[in-house]
Amino acid sequence: MQKKRVLILSEGFGSGHTQAGYALAAGMKEIQPNVHTKVIELGSFLNPTVAPWILSAYRLTVSTNPALVGMLYRKQHDKPLKRLTALALHKLFYNHTADVIRQLRPDLIVCTHPIPSAIIGRLKASGLDVPLCTVITDYDAHGSWMNRQVDQFLVSTESVRRILLKRGVHPNSVNVTGIPVHPTFWTKEDKAIVRRKLKLKNMPTVFIMGGGWGLVANKELFYQLAQWKDRVQLVFCVGNNQKLLTKLKSSPAFSHPNIVVIGQTKEVSKWMDASDLLITKPGGMTCTEAMAKGLPMLFCESIPGQEEKNCEYFVSGGYGEVLSPLVLDRWLHAISSGGTAAAPHGFRMSPYHSAPREVYRPERCAEELVELLNARTAGARPAELRRSLWASM
Repeated sequence: MQKKRVLILSEGFGSGHTQAGYALAAGMKEIQPNVHTKVIELGSFLNPTVAPWILSAYRLTVSTNPALVGMLYRKQHDKPLKRLTALALHKLFYNHTADVIRQLRPDLIVCTHPIPSAIIGRLKASGLDVPLCTVITDYDAHGSWMNRQVDQFLVSTESVRRILLKRGVHPNSVNVTGIPVHPTFWTKEDKAIVRRKLKLKNMPTVFIMGGGWGLVANKELFYQLAQWKDRVQLVFCVGNNQKLLTKLKSSPAFSHPNIVVIGQTKEVSKWMDASDLLITKPGGMTCTEAMAKGLPMLFCESIPGQEEKNCEYFVSGGYGEVLSPLVLDRWLHAISSGGTAAAPHGFRMSPYHSAPREVYRPERCAEELVELLNARTAGARPAELRRSLWASM
């Protein structure tokens, strides 16, 4: 049987966009084994010398001046990429990206970041005859995602869909699928069994993580958590923050049988299955993974902009709370005693609360892409797949 080819394009501004790309690749393969996928961070692939400098500058800005990041996000929230920016991207990437597409001959192109979506859009406007699907990987829709050449948008929630409709996207071109997660998050392992696999004790467990760029040291939070180390098992996942990893492992305060410190891991799914509570930054991917697992969340250190919007969604939906000393103590007391005090009214995901969860099928996004791919390989052209007439933006 002939392989069906899907090119998935992302960028390395944060880890979530590319993570979503790999989740889609694995999910599509799980549903339809004859799908062949290729995930590329376009900027790093085409400009391996310059891209790391740009990403490093972005990361430095996020960590040292988050208020500026938030101001720029809000200022440009309802505006598409400026024509000058689009033209610059066109000049930098047009020929090289066209070469990549000619070599890989994809039947479908999927973008999980607005920059490659804009580049492919320019190629489509110039005659590229391959359908383009854009997956918005947050619980908000910044204006930079807007692109007239997108055949299908896949979005996280109905509220994000309404934002796109307000901007002129035809209803048939937007599907609410939820943010994609890797198939390992589609199911849940038995807590006691997975704890044994991870060499953890079978006791109340809190998983603390800070996203793909690593957990940032928060002395007050760490000190408060450490006070519970005799009653609660604490797993600190510091990502690629090697300095913090060394510091925690060498600190006498964290040298305790109930405290585990790990670096970057490919087994987040298992660590979540082993846990009763997640403390995290409100990144779109991490929070969606926890939602798929039914794991309650406490949110800290939101980056102004999309992370604030993510936090608003999960708190208002009853999936988590904003971290504070009082909230943390309430949750730690509840999970350590097996009581019900931790769950606020309407908290949907707590094991101590019986309210029904909002429907989220983690495989739905991959299923939708497989359907689009099959329609394309059956002979449908991009214009027929799009089924939309954009209003003027």
